[in-house]
Amino acid sequence: MTTIKNLLMDTSGASAAEYALILAIVGTGIAVAAFTLGGSISNAMNKASNCISRTASSTAC
Repeated sequence: MTTIKNLLMDTSGASAAEYALILAIVGTGIAVAAFTLGGSISNAMNKASNCISRTASSTAC
């Protein structure tokens, strides 16, 4: 009977669930940041590319 009671009272699995939840939250944050920064970096690179490819006689960037 004590084995069943110990099994029901065991809370070691809760730690794994908590770590999984933290990992999911952090992973979501990283994905959102990468998606947001990806567009910003792409726009900055396109601006830089356009400035480099312009001739010297054109207006400044």
